[in-house]
Formats: sequence, C-alpha cells, structure tokens
Amino acid sequence: MLDWRWDFTWEILPRLLVATGNTFMAAGFGYAIAVILGLVFALAQRTPYPALTMIVREIVEFIRSTPLVLQIFFVFYVGPQFGLTLSPWTAGMIAIGLHYASYLSEVYRGGLDSVPKGQWEAATSLNLPTARTYFRVIIPQALPPSLAGMGNYLVGIFKDTPILSVIGVAELMHAANSIGSETYRFLEPYTLVGVIFLAISLPTAGGIRIFESWVRRKLGMS
Repeated sequence: MLDWRWDFTWEILPRLLVATGNTFMAAGFGYAIAVILGLVFALAQRTPYPALTMIVREIVEFIRSTPLVLQIFFVFYVGPQFGLTLSPWTAGMIAIGLHYASYLSEVYRGGLDSVPKGQWEAATSLNLPTARTYFRVIIPQALPPSLAGMGNYLVGIFKDTPILSVIGVAELMHAANSIGSETYRFLEPYTLVGVIFLAISLPTAGGIRIFESWVRRKLGMS
C-alpha cells in the first residue's frame, strides 16, 4: 500500500502552486517568442533571395535536429563566452522560444502553402504591397489550418518546461526535486506535479479546439 501522507501533501501544495505560476510564465513567454520568430522563419524562407532562404532553412533544420536541453545549456553556459550573460529565466525562455519557433515555422509553412495561388494572383493584379498581401490576405487564410499544430506545440512547451530545472529555473519539477531532496519524500511532490500538468494540459487542449472553431466561424470558413 502506498505510504501517502495527506498532511505532507497539504504542506507542500502552496509551494508547488507558486512553482506552477513560474511554469506558466516560462511557457507563456517562450511560446510568445516561438509564435513571432516562427512566423519570421517561415516568411524568410519565402523571399526571392535564395541565399537568405537557404540560410534560414539550415538554421531551422539545425535547431530542430538538436535536443532542447543542449540548446538550453548552450544559451546559458556558452553565451557568456560571447558576451551574452543571461539569467536562468531569460536563457530558458529564449532557448524554448528558439526551439519551438523552428517547429512553428513548419506549421506556418503548411498553412501558407494551403492558400490558393489565385489569392496571390488577385493581390498582384491589385498592386498590393507584399507586406499587405501577407498580413491582410494570405496569413488570415493560413491561420485556421495552422491553429491545431500551434495548439499542440503550446501544450508541448508547457510539458517541456521541466527541462529548465537543469539550469536552476524554479518551475514545477525544480520545486518537486527540491522538496524531495529536503524531506526524502518524492511520492507526493512528483504525483502532485503530474496531476497539475494533467489538470492544465487537458483543458488547454480543449480550449484550443474551441478557439480553432471560433476562428473558423469568424472567418466564414466553417
């Protein structure tokens, strides 16, 4: 029978809830970076400049082909050798943002490729500038097909935040490890961490599906 202590559970819960807020912060800022930078990566691969396209494509493939934990270590520990000294929080959010930006760029690429070529031809015939064509015509149509993939990576970022504990970011897993090291009890903190992640991930996934349906209705695509 499991040696579960409810008094210990209620004692450590406030500490884990504080760490949950830190996890939300890390995931939120990391995702914001990924959403913006991923779009930049996607658009940079669609320019009429082959050299720029090739460079960005290789950067994206390099980031996607290396582990996130390595990128976190590189930003935090190698960055100072190039004059870039960052706090664990900043380094972690930048690393997560870069990592997932490479994946979101492919999600954006699929969405952009799904827009009929006739939309480009219509914009060209109206002499619309390229930037206006993208942000007023193409991207609004590419967004709905991309939402499912974007939502999946939002949940993925949230679940990957425990990796930030390797550089001392005080997120959920870091707090659970600290509690276990101090009390020599790991059952309750690790179980609570799993429950908290589950309690957040499932509603988030459902909310994303609802938002996707709302966007499609708003754009008249359902």
